Amino acid sequence: MRVAIALGSNLGDRRAALEFAIDRLAQFVSDLTISNFIETEPDGEGLQDQPRYLNGVAVGETSLNAREVLDRLLGIEQSYGRERPYAGAPRTLDLDLILLGETIEHSAHLQVPHPRFRRRLFVLAPLAEIAPGILDPVTRLTAAELLARLRKVEEPGAGSEKPAAND
Repeated sequence: MRVAIALGSNLGDRRAALEFAIDRLAQFVSDLTISNFIETEPDGEGLQDQPRYLNGVAVGETSLNAREVLDRLLGIEQSYGRERPYAGAPRTLDLDLILLGETIEHSAHLQVPHPRFRRRLFVLAPLAEIAPGILDPVTRLTAAELLARLRKVEEPGAGSEKPAAND
C-alpha cells in the first residue's frame, strides 16, 4: 500500500534527525520519495516560544498494516531519543502516519488518515510536492486539491482557519 509519513524536528540537529528517520523508514518502506524540507514556526497555544521546526514528508510502498507502521514510527522516534514530557513539547523527532492506501481507521491509539493533516500546510505542501495525486480516502480529494483548498482558506479575508500546531 502507498504510505505517507510526515517528518518533523525542532530540537538539536534537525536535519540529522530527519535523515536518521529516513534511513530507518527505508527498512520497511520501498520506493521511498522524500520531499524538500521546509522550516516552519510552531503554531498553537503556548508553542510560540519553541524553536522552529524542520518538516518534510516521505511517501513509498509498504506491506505493513496501520498498527504495524505506527509501531515502527514510534520505535524510530524512541531510538532517536524522543521524550514526551507534555502535550506539544518540543521534539527531537516527530513521525506521523498521514495516509495508508485506502485505510480508514479510528481507534483510541490510531487514526488514519491523520485527523489534522488536511489543515496543516507543513504537511500538505511537501506531500503535494512529491505525491500530488495521492488520495485522501475520506474526502476523496488529492493532496494537490487539499493544498489548494487550504491555501484558499488562508488567503487574507478568506477565513481564519490556520494549520494546527505540530504534534
